[in-house]
Amino acid sequence: MGSESLEEQASITIRRKSPEDVQQRQIIVKLDGENVGELYYGDTISIRVTAGRHKLRVDNTWNWKTLELDVASGDHLKFQTTSRAGRFSWFLVSMLGAGPIYVSIKREE
Repeated sequence: MGSESLEEQASITIRRKSPEDVQQRQIIVKLDGENVGELYYGDTISIRVTAGRHKLRVDNTWNWKTLELDVASGDHLKFQTTSRAGRFSWFLVSMLGAGPIYVSIKREE
């Protein structure tokens, strides 16, 4: 972050604690194309950012979602990310040993 003053900074917190989460696969978190961490079920990550436009991406190595964010100075944006089984995932897992798991991310108030 270097020379930015504290007034120009903000933070983003992403947690993975939804009861709907299948608790499989890590979720890779990227901000503006840079890897900032991985979330396993129960994990939380907080990132310091500068005010301005950012791209937040979550990726479970099979599926991904990207959000475009406008972050203001002093903001603390909070999100929840979840890995969910698709409609036929458990059938495919039982037959083939693997199946699609979808990732989602939503803003929390």
